[in-house]
This record gives sequence, C-alpha cells and structure tokens, in this order.
Amino acid sequence: MQTLLVTGGAGFVGSNLCLAFRVFWPQARIIALDNLRRRGSELNLPRLEAAGVEFVSGDVRKPEDLQFGDVDVVVECSAEPSVLAGRDGGTDYVVHTNLMGTYNCLELCRRTRAGMVFLSTSRVYPFGALGGLPLEEAESRFVLPAGFTGQGVSEAGIAESFPLEGARSLYGATKLASELLITEYVEMFDLPIVVNRCGVLTGPWQMGKVDQGVVVLWMARHLFGGTLSYIGYRGTGKQVRDILHAEDLADLLRLQIENLSEHKGAVYNVGGGLDGSVSLQELTGWCEKISGRSIEMGVEKGDRPGDVPWYVTDTAKVRAATGWRPTRGVEGILTDVHDWICEHREDLRPILG
Repeated sequence: MQTLLVTGGAGFVGSNLCLAFRVFWPQARIIALDNLRRRGSELNLPRLEAAGVEFVSGDVRKPEDLQFGDVDVVVECSAEPSVLAGRDGGTDYVVHTNLMGTYNCLELCRRTRAGMVFLSTSRVYPFGALGGLPLEEAESRFVLPAGFTGQGVSEAGIAESFPLEGARSLYGATKLASELLITEYVEMFDLPIVVNRCGVLTGPWQMGKVDQGVVVLWMARHLFGGTLSYIGYRGTGKQVRDILHAEDLADLLRLQIENLSEHKGAVYNVGGGLDGSVSLQELTGWCEKISGRSIEMGVEKGDRPGDVPWYVTDTAKVRAATGWRPTRGVEGILTDVHDWICEHREDLRPILG
C-alpha cells in the first residue's frame, strides 16, 4: 500500500480509519482531507499528527481540493449524515457534499486509476417500507414475528435486496444516487470500487448529537447530566438499531482494500447485526449500568419525520465474501465510549455536556 486518501478524514469515522490504517500499513502515506465543518473535528487533528497522518484542509465539493497525483485508494467517508438535513429548506450542503463530493472523488479515481471504498448508508432503504414491517412489541423492543421473511428481510435483518422504492431522506437519496454513479464508473472505467451500506457507526471520538451520534449522546448525558427523550412510537423507547464500533469497520476495510479487485462493484450491508442491536430503552439501561447514574427521561409521542421503528443489518453477504465479523458487542462499545468521555471529560464538556 502506497497512498491512501481518506475524505472526511478528521471526522469521527474518517479519523478512526486513518489511525487504524497507520497500524495496518506503517509505511503507507495516509492523507486525511476534511473541511472541519463538524464541531469537535478539530480535536482529532493532534491524534492524526501524532500518528503521522497528513492533514489537508479541503472540501470534496471543490474539485481543486482533490488534485492529488499519486493516490492508490480513496476511502470516501465525507458526508452530511443527518436524516433531517434539508428539511429546513437548506438543501445545498447535503446535496453538494454527498453527491457532487462523490462525483469529484470518482473523477480523482478515474484520473489516477485509484480504487475506492465508498461508505454509503442503511438510509438508502425507504422509511415507508421499513415502517411497514409487521413488528411486534416485546418487553423492551420492537421485534419481527418469529420466522417472518419478506423481500430482503428476515429475523436476521435487512439484506441488500430490500426494496428501494420510496422516499428515504435527502441523506439517503444522495448516497443512493452516489451508488448509481459508482456503478457507471466501475463499468465505464474499470475501477475497483466497493460500496458499504453502513448502519449506526459509533465509538470514541464521535461528537454525538440528537440527529446523528445517538449512542455517544446517550452516554454523555448520563455522565454530564441533562435530559433525554424517547421520541415517537408512543414514547416507548422500543425502536431498534444495530450498532458497530468504528474499529470493527476498520477491520473490514482492511480486508477489502487488500483484495479490492475481488470486491469490484460489490454492495454490502455492514453493521453490528442482530447480536449488536439495541433499543433506546435498552440503551438507557446499559448507560445506567456502566455509568452508575440515571437521568430524567422525557417522552415525545409524535413520530419524527423519516424515523423508522426497526433496523437491523443482515451481514450475511459481507461475512460470506470476507470472513469478517464484528468483535465488539453493545456492552463493549458503550464501555469504550464511557471510558473515553471520562478520560477527556473537560475537553468534551463544551461539545457533549
């Protein structure tokens, strides 16, 4: 491995990938490109510098910021990742970052004959179809009925063949449109590109907010104090997601990058799977157990636009193709997050407190 470019490289996912890549490939040149728009991204710069990662201040929306001449692999994880992005009428940033940014990265790959790992999202799957699943209400979470199967869905989760018709948020739509562009660049220019549709990614150094980064936000509120709310679904807190540690994602990308031609044109669902799933109600219980603290929990019964009651990643395809499996469960992830916040409490208080 000679040169890797990680877009969004000072963000949560990007910075963790850069640091993991430095361990995987000690002699490689690793470049982190980022516009530092996300609050807290600047805290990652000393970590990158200490690891010998080159930081470049730049923006994927600007082709002139992507004039690299000797890139072997681009890891495209720049994004505006909020499912609420654009609902206030401000659509420019999400569309240009997520779609035109991908186009600019694809052009870089075409010019340099570089491969690409593209981080897409589970939000490509329409919220209408996901919200229409015949869920049952268990004690602490929503579940699919035992033995239920449908197109691209089973008790194991949502597979790549799940229907794509319907609305999905501008975030999801721009990522799906990017996937279509990638398909054409793979065919037209014979580029080795793999797409990973990621579920909830989390872990230390994520600057969690209500609309993105809920796992870290939940633990931070337990440690710093404050309130949280169960929003939607009658305020039960039974909505379910599976979660994946950023370091487990890095392990997968290592397998893909080292054999990129084998995954050319492939699309994989990537997440923690059923074993790594948790409801908000259960998340509260874990945070209370690990932190030793409890907080006031509010209730907002009205559903939030674009939310879904249940999403679990069926990882069968990526496991079969790579042999990869997550190594960290819900408790391990939350313990990592807890310990990180405690270690950097004063730096994080203005952001997460």
